[in-house]
Amino acid sequence: MKLGIQILNAMKFYARLICLFCWGILFHQRPSAQGLINGLPEKNGFSAERLAKIDKIVQQYIDSGWINGAIGLVARNGQIVYHKGLGFDNKQTGKPMTKDAIFRIASQTKAITSVAVMQLVENGQILLDDPISKYIPAFRKPRVLEKFNKADSSFTSIPAKKEISIRELLTHTSGIGYAQIGDPVTTAIYAKAGVVGGIGVQAGMTLSKNMLALAKLPLLHQPGEKWTYGLNTDLLGYLIEVVSGMSLDAYFKKHIFDPLGMSDTYFYLPKEKQSRLAMLHTEDSLKHAIPMPAVIRVNGQFDRDYPNTVGGTFYSGGGGLVSTALDYAKFMQMLLNGGDYNGKHLISKASLRLMTTNQIGNLSRSPQKDVKFGLGFELVTASNYGQSYVSMDSFFWGGMFSSSYWIDPREKIVAQFVLQMYPASHGDINEKFKVQVYQALQ
Repeated sequence: MKLGIQILNAMKFYARLICLFCWGILFHQRPSAQGLINGLPEKNGFSAERLAKIDKIVQQYIDSGWINGAIGLVARNGQIVYHKGLGFDNKQTGKPMTKDAIFRIASQTKAITSVAVMQLVENGQILLDDPISKYIPAFRKPRVLEKFNKADSSFTSIPAKKEISIRELLTHTSGIGYAQIGDPVTTAIYAKAGVVGGIGVQAGMTLSKNMLALAKLPLLHQPGEKWTYGLNTDLLGYLIEVVSGMSLDAYFKKHIFDPLGMSDTYFYLPKEKQSRLAMLHTEDSLKHAIPMPAVIRVNGQFDRDYPNTVGGTFYSGGGGLVSTALDYAKFMQMLLNGGDYNGKHLISKASLRLMTTNQIGNLSRSPQKDVKFGLGFELVTASNYGQSYVSMDSFFWGGMFSSSYWIDPREKIVAQFVLQMYPASHGDINEKFKVQVYQALQ
C-alpha cells in the first residue's frame, strides 16, 4: 500500500515538473518576447489568395505610371506573412524594387525619437511635464507670434503664458511649427532665421545649431492650446543629446538599433550600403512618377541623395533616418510586444500605455475630424474609429515621402507600405493597402 502511494506521489511530482517546464517554454516563447520570423498566411489567420490582391492593385498603379514601385510588409503574431518589393526602384534604368531597399523614412523617425525620450523618463533623467528650458535654457521665456509682415518676414510677439513642456513637444501642442513644409508664415520666419526642416541639410549644420536658432523664434500659439505639426521632435532629439551626453546617432545605435538588430537604419549610409538607397521620385505635369532631380527645392533646397553623405553631422530626430521595411517592422513589433523583442527590453508597458493614450484632451489633430494624438503617434479612438479598416487602439504615422505604417494590438498586426515619392497625387494607395490587409483576414 505504502509503495503504491509513493509511486502515485512520484507520478504527481513529475507531472507538476512537466507542467512547469511546458509553462516555461510557453512563457519564454510567447509573442510578447519573440522577434519577427517568417510565417505562412494561413497559419496566422490570413488568406494567401486574398493577400495577393495587394500585388494586383500595386501593379495597376505601376502600369498607370502613377508610381514606380513599392514595398509592403505585413506581420501577425510576430510572423511575417507578406514582404515584397514590387515594380521598379528606377523604371528608367530598369532597376527592380527589392524588399531590402533602403528608404528615407522621414517622419517615421519621430516614433523612434519618442521611444528614446520615454527611456530617459524611465531612467529618472527627465519627467514629461518638465519644461524643456530646464535642460535647454535657450527656450526659457518663450514668446508667441502676434503680427507678421509679409514684405520682409519681420514680426512682433508677446510673452507666452507658460513654458513649453516635454509632453507638449511629444504631442505637437507646443506651438513650434515646421520649417520648409509649414504654413507660409512659419516657413518665411524660419527661413529668414536659417532654421531648416532636418532633411538633407547642408554640410556643417548640426542639430544644436538648428535648435538654438529655433529658440529665438516665436511660437505660433500658446503652448498646449492647439495641435501644430512642427520641429517638436527635432527639439526632443536635441534634448536626448543634452541629457544623455551622446549624439542622437550614437544614442539610437546603443539603446534601440543594436538591441533590435536594426542593422540597416542610419542617419547617414555607409559606403557599402549606398547602392541600396531607393530612388526618390516626383511627378510630371500628368501626375506620373519620374525620378526626382538631384537637387530638390522645397522652400529651400536639399540633396535628393542626402543619406549618402559620408560623415554628416546633422541628426534630425524628426525626419533624418533611412531604414528598410524589415528593420522598421522590428521596431514596430517591439512596440506591439509591449516593449520587448528577442529577449531585449527597451521600454515598459506603462510607458507604451501613455504613448498610445489620448494626450491632447479635447484638441484635435485635424480640423475636419476629431483625431487624437498620443506621445508620438496618431491614435484610433472612439472619436475616429470606423473611418478606416484598422482596429480600435491602433496607432500609426507616416513619412513625407509617402511611406506609412501602423500597429494594431487587437489583431496583433504590424504593417508597413513604402513609396519614395514627393508629392504623391496617388497616395491613396496607402489606404488601399490597409484595406487589402484587413480583407485578407479569415
